[in-house]
Amino acid sequence: MLSEPQAAGPSTALMRKAYARWAPVYDVVYDKLTEPAARAAVEAAVSHGPRILEAGVGTGLSLGYYPAGSFVCGVDLSEDMLKRARRKVQRRGLSQVRGLQVMDVCRLGYADASFDAVVAQFLITLVPDPEAALSEFLRVVRPGGGIVLANHFGQTEGPVARVEEIVAPLCTKIGWSSDFKSTRIEAWARRNGVEFVGVAPTFPGGFFKILRMRKAG
Repeated sequence: MLSEPQAAGPSTALMRKAYARWAPVYDVVYDKLTEPAARAAVEAAVSHGPRILEAGVGTGLSLGYYPAGSFVCGVDLSEDMLKRARRKVQRRGLSQVRGLQVMDVCRLGYADASFDAVVAQFLITLVPDPEAALSEFLRVVRPGGGIVLANHFGQTEGPVARVEEIVAPLCTKIGWSSDFKSTRIEAWARRNGVEFVGVAPTFPGGFFKILRMRKAG
C-alpha cells in the first residue's frame, strides 16, 4: 500500500521559538476561538475514562474543562507555555490536573497503556513527525482507549485546497498549518490497525474538527 507523501514539518527548535513568542498573548488570541473545539475534544476524551494525557497542553486553556475526579497529565515542548498552565492550575484549584511536564510528544516518557485516552488540540499538524507522535499516543493508550485530535484539517480537493497548499509555508512560520489533511491520519490508522471513528465539524463554521480513533481492545 502506498502512503501519502509527507510534507516536512517545522523543527523542534522552530516550534520552541514560535511558542515562546506566542506564550504571553496566546490566551487572548485563542481562548474564545478554540473553546468550543477544546470542550468537544475533552468530552470525547473523557468518554473513554478518567485517565487522560493532553499532548501539547500549552497554556492550559482546556484544563478547566475536565470534570472533577479526572486524572489529567499534560505535556508540552514549551516551558514558557507550561509556566502559564501551572499558574492556572494553582489559581483555579484544578485538582484533576496531576502533572505538567516539558516533553516531546514524539518521545513520551510514559509506560505503555498508561492512559484511557490521549487528546491533542491544534498540535498534530505542527509536530515535525506526526506519525511518530501518533504512534506514541497509541503506545501510551490502553487497549480500547481513544485518541482525540482537535484541529483544522485542509480540504482534500478543489480551489480551497490549492489555496491552503500555497499559503502553507507562511502559516508554518507563525505556528499554524493550513494544508495538512485528515486523510494522512486515516492512512496511519489503517497501517497500524487503529479504528478510525470519524471526523466531526465544530466552531467556527466547521473550520475546526474533532477527529476520533480507537485502539484495538
